[in-house]
Amino acid sequence: MKTILTLEGISKKFGVVNALSDIDLSVASGEIHALLGENGAGKSTLMKILSGIHRPDRGRIVIDDQERRFDGYNDAIAAGIAIIFQEFNLIPYLNAVENIFLGREMTNRFGLLSKTAMKRKAQDIFGQLEIEIDLQLEVSQLSSAQQQFVEIGKALLLDARILILDEPTATLTPNEAEHLFKIMRELRQRGVAMIFISHHMDEIFQVCDRITVLRDGANAGAALTGEVTEAELVEMMVGRKLEHSFPPKPSATVATVGKAVLEVEAIQLSCQGPLNRFDLRAGEILGFAGLVGSGRTELVLAVIGASPSYRKEVKVNGVAARLRDTADALALGIGLLPESRKTEGLILDFSVKDNISINNLGKYTGATGWLNRKAELATSNEMIRKVGVKTPDALARVGNLSGGNQQKVVLARWLNHHCKILIFDEPTRGIDVGAKAEIYGLMRELTASGYAIIMISSELPEIVGMCDRVAVFRQGAIVTILEEHEINANEVMRHATTSPKPAHV
Repeated sequence: MKTILTLEGISKKFGVVNALSDIDLSVASGEIHALLGENGAGKSTLMKILSGIHRPDRGRIVIDDQERRFDGYNDAIAAGIAIIFQEFNLIPYLNAVENIFLGREMTNRFGLLSKTAMKRKAQDIFGQLEIEIDLQLEVSQLSSAQQQFVEIGKALLLDARILILDEPTATLTPNEAEHLFKIMRELRQRGVAMIFISHHMDEIFQVCDRITVLRDGANAGAALTGEVTEAELVEMMVGRKLEHSFPPKPSATVATVGKAVLEVEAIQLSCQGPLNRFDLRAGEILGFAGLVGSGRTELVLAVIGASPSYRKEVKVNGVAARLRDTADALALGIGLLPESRKTEGLILDFSVKDNISINNLGKYTGATGWLNRKAELATSNEMIRKVGVKTPDALARVGNLSGGNQQKVVLARWLNHHCKILIFDEPTRGIDVGAKAEIYGLMRELTASGYAIIMISSELPEIVGMCDRVAVFRQGAIVTILEEHEINANEVMRHATTSPKPAHV
């Protein structure tokens, strides 16, 4: 295969921070090339340089043996480069056709928009992708998968020869991800070069030809996919061996003798919906597993009063509780780490300190009602140390932290609020392998101290590796609760897909 893209000695500084130092990377025509590294390793910065968003301080970009210089995103597009960002770059109130042709509208001989021609071309593109999308709907009404394919449609319209996919499967179901991989393989056959960024090792080995690893803004290694192991890649990424993906589980007796701190004796989201019940015990991690759309998050939100329910009977620490809203839940020591930490869990423009203390400012005010900022800062620093947030200081903007450290800030907030019941919704989504290990370790430290955790996850390995019991969902119902030796991927998937009726537990 002929090399289509070469990056030589790419370096970039932001202030005094070395974001990239002498990065080399080459990609061949018709190759899917994985770019790996922990959050903060420099992957996004390198891709922003390649797509014209940032300019390198030093180094060369060579495409088809010709050195190129990009002064903006449009220069990169003109060179045949398209990027699909992890956070979609779509206009929510425009439909798919309008988004695909934005800035490249087709016109007739009178200079007027040719909506029919654009719609026909969009239908042809989605036909190639084998995707059905209602072209009249605003993209805000489309599913995450459909929005992802609209982004790919934009790239196909550009006739891109180099396609960058940044965490494209983060919000896709396994079937949707497999369809995306099929499209990627077809593009490979057409000679399109792809750079694929993912934290999922199984995806890397499933679809990629070669791998380049970055660590701390520098090259850490490269290999053919078939000539390297997952353990070797992890060591390249983090600079050390991770002996265990998951911390050891406590003995069965410890996991089962803790008293029930949350007893959901009945929860029904609608009059026609299934009736569910479960309990959560001190010192355990209770997994909520099931296919995407099986109702795991919806059930938890109804329990804590974040969404309505038709019927709800709950006890907290053995006492009947009225959880009318999240304020009631918080007052009883229940904290939620939401699936979307950036939009629902944090205020990105606020400091780390402010995000930690925002729900508990009352503890820093005396009789005068004035905020004791010294005490607030001291407590925030204590929480930062406790959960291991990597930040320049407590006053740093939380939006500048990596995904793993942002997740720790949300956790620090609830620990600061003395929440003893914690709900982790997709806690490691978009987090690199090293940060995942840290989050897993923190969760086990918490349960060893008597905290109780509900863990909602679409990642079967972490459900199996982390949970003491697993409630399996199917079509909005808890169909079984697995314990000890029953917890394995086959059992979880069997119940998630074929269980005939709900099991009341």
